[in-house]
Amino acid sequence: MARIASIESGFYRVPQPVVLTDSTHGEIRAFELNTVRVRDADGAEGVGYTFTVGRNGGAIEAILRHEFPDIMAGEEADHIERLWQKAWWALHYGGRGGPTVLALSAFDMALWDLKARRVGLPLWNLLGGHDPRVPCYAGGIDLQLSLDDLLRQTDANLAKGFRAIKMKVGRARLAEDVERVRAMREHLGDGFPLMVDANMKWGVDEAIRAARALQPLDLVWLEEPTIPDDPAGHVRIIREGGLPVAAGENLRSLWEFKQYIAAGAVTHPEPDVTNCGGVTPFMKIARLAEAFNMPVTSHGAHDVTVHLLATCPNRIFLEAHGFGVDKYVAEPLKIDEGMAIAPDRPGHGIDFDWQALDAIRA
Repeated sequence: MARIASIESGFYRVPQPVVLTDSTHGEIRAFELNTVRVRDADGAEGVGYTFTVGRNGGAIEAILRHEFPDIMAGEEADHIERLWQKAWWALHYGGRGGPTVLALSAFDMALWDLKARRVGLPLWNLLGGHDPRVPCYAGGIDLQLSLDDLLRQTDANLAKGFRAIKMKVGRARLAEDVERVRAMREHLGDGFPLMVDANMKWGVDEAIRAARALQPLDLVWLEEPTIPDDPAGHVRIIREGGLPVAAGENLRSLWEFKQYIAAGAVTHPEPDVTNCGGVTPFMKIARLAEAFNMPVTSHGAHDVTVHLLATCPNRIFLEAHGFGVDKYVAEPLKIDEGMAIAPDRPGHGIDFDWQALDAIRA
């Protein structure tokens, strides 16, 4: 074991090569990336990161820069569970969610990366190991693409090796959503795994109506049909809409997932390691889902999450989309015939190009 010697944060604005669109965030022209580098007294380093869709990255940077070095001064880097609890309660009064939990997520990820690098193991192996080949899907942020462009994007993803696709819904008219999903189903063929994501667009009754309209199109799930603050509404959507529901990218703690899972408000829990508190709670959420005989999926951060789902016998699909970060890492995620491959490099294996990132520092 070695004590934490330094904590260094970074804050970057990552421009998108094309404008991304969904039903809630509108046009997304850039993502904000927050990084944290934790070094121990022996000189070993672990890296963590989180991101936002263009706002609040400055708040995360402030917490990482001003709070964590003081809270963690002189601590043993290997004591991850204790350090998670220490940070959670030190920041609890002004935290429990938002930028505080995103900062904690990045820090916790860095600790796990450091621990795995110190023992020379890939993270998925350190966490218990199951299968480094993880089923994955291409997560399109494509609500306002024309139908022709949507299908061209899909063909490009198929050419990259994806064998499951997610598309956005939540247009102004439900009939347009149904038409686009039907066209995608016809394009992909019967039985091809297809998911849709509404990004919290609808009220509960609207979501039930949409789910019933989409039900004949053989979807793996309907994602985020309504706001995350309404687990009872999610229960109604599942029961009355007739589609499986994925949710969780906007939940910020193990306890929020407990409420959803225990209430029957989700069929496919979907934690995001960059905003649920990090690797430590992500694995607890996955095991909680397993105890309820549920499959677990994921949101974002595919480079790290592939390790986490590679340890889970109840994983179903890894979401793959890089938000433009792939160009700043040495070895992006590898896809082979619909499977994401957890790398065998020590730690999570993400090596950022820090010089290139300096050019987009926020």
